[in-house]
Amino acid sequence: MDSVIDRLQDLLDAVPEPLQPLDVAMLDGYLTAVALQPRTPPPAEWMRWVLDGDEGREPPPGFDAEPIRSLAMRRLLQLDEAIRRRQWFDPLIFETEDEDDIQGAVYPWVAGFALGADAFPRGLMGCSESALLEPLAGLYQFLDPEDLEDADELLEAIEGIEPAQSLEEAVEVLVAHSLLLADVSRPQASKPAGVKGPKAQGGRAARPGGPGKRRASGPPRGSR
Repeated sequence: MDSVIDRLQDLLDAVPEPLQPLDVAMLDGYLTAVALQPRTPPPAEWMRWVLDGDEGREPPPGFDAEPIRSLAMRRLLQLDEAIRRRQWFDPLIFETEDEDDIQGAVYPWVAGFALGADAFPRGLMGCSESALLEPLAGLYQFLDPEDLEDADELLEAIEGIEPAQSLEEAVEVLVAHSLLLADVSRPQASKPAGVKGPKAQGGRAARPGGPGKRRASGPPRGSR
């Protein structure tokens, strides 16, 4: 797994300027938002934001984006299956040098998610605002308030959330609230007997069943 992450980051680092590619942590959050769209956009639509998170600009002629697309598509399919089955998945979160800096560790993933949510306004963000409020607040609590200008209702909802006390709890929040969003944008016709969906209790998301998270070592390399 680590070798694939390193390979993907190396490919992203090689994207030519002036494009500003996502780093692998932001890409993972972005792809989660793509997987949560009611209808998954075709690669030609979501890839442009992978290569240029600023404006979604096209790469220069001659640049071969296929290796990036192939690895990103592999991850998107993994996320899509987990979301479709309402199963735990492992967000790509990197520990920071300061173990107590929970927001700093989670921020790149959530920033990538926000990019993916905003990039397709007629998809996930076109769903019922009231239904989106609680799960989005759970995710966006890790953003800076300045990132949420003119989102008064969302900021108010975030104020009522009990902060995560550890990075593990923060990752649980990311997964559980992503699955809550899936119930809004990709509702299941019926749930198998005995299967319970994720719940948010006391302002904090309860962890779904499944394997524990995988955390890569070291901080993510930021986009240029």
